[in-house]
Amino acid sequence: MIAAADSVRPEGSRIKNVYYPRHPEAAFKLLYYVKAPGQSDNGDGYYIFVDPYTAHAQGMQLWHPKGRYWGRPLVSFIMQLHWCLLLGKNGGVIVGILAVLSIISVLTGLIVWWPLTGKFRQALTFKRHAGAVRFNFDLHKTVGFYSTIVLLAVLFSGVYFNLPAQVNTLVELFSPLERPNAWTGIDEADYRPTVRHDEKPLDYAQIEASVHRHYPLGKFWKLNAPQHEQDVYKVWKKDVSEISPFIGYRELIVDQYSGEILKVYDSGTGSAGDIFLDWQWPLHSGHAFGWPGRILVLLSGLACPVLFGTGIIRWLQKRKAKSHRRPVVETAAGR
Repeated sequence: MIAAADSVRPEGSRIKNVYYPRHPEAAFKLLYYVKAPGQSDNGDGYYIFVDPYTAHAQGMQLWHPKGRYWGRPLVSFIMQLHWCLLLGKNGGVIVGILAVLSIISVLTGLIVWWPLTGKFRQALTFKRHAGAVRFNFDLHKTVGFYSTIVLLAVLFSGVYFNLPAQVNTLVELFSPLERPNAWTGIDEADYRPTVRHDEKPLDYAQIEASVHRHYPLGKFWKLNAPQHEQDVYKVWKKDVSEISPFIGYRELIVDQYSGEILKVYDSGTGSAGDIFLDWQWPLHSGHAFGWPGRILVLLSGLACPVLFGTGIIRWLQKRKAKSHRRPVVETAAGR
């Protein structure tokens, strides 16, 4: 597979990641970065797709243009817009802060919604045969209530991905953390291979065989290739049922010369803080609960414009009503 990708890779590029097929009809996806200062595309990242049955390269796609957002495939563009508003790392911080403000908005909305009279059934349903004003009000409060749990999970996980250090500080008040970042995983820089002058690095198939020999359960998901002699492999296996039916993945650091497993992290087996952070990506993406989870996350995303739109309409309605009452109040005061 890698030899097929190497045969068509861009000049001056080097393999960075291997993504294994997600299902029998999918291709291998290999990420190459150009590392040639003299080239106009230096720093750009390309995906090369390889047929897993014929080991023939099927195509190449520019996915990570260095320093620019235009010219990307649509999904890559949307992902960058979602993550940082096309503003780089500063944009990522802004999005994280906006997510915090959104959490506050959801929680205060829940407080405002809470029926002090105890009429919860009325607060959770639409009034029949109501006019436009009441329909907008009911739509706002019911969508807000029913989407609250999913929205809070999605928003908090979004804060974590964009502001991990700040969230870690909060989590560590309650539990120690084994890994500094559950999103990026084990830091490869903390581990070094055993380098011998008479020893050549193992090839990818040998690394894969070593991992599978020690940990046969689960499916290969991703492989990070070493970029230098002192680097290590990082390999992920998912759907490891012995760990968890929801977030069962295993992360391994492997010596590129000996194939020795230097470090293993099983999802859901660290401290309470590690387990909590392990859940953030599956919850954010909906993968934690399969298609029902994805549908819930989709609906929570659609709930946001509904809440914003009905909220603005409600504010305008109240403003209009207040302006109509003001002259009457002033006249009464004058009398």
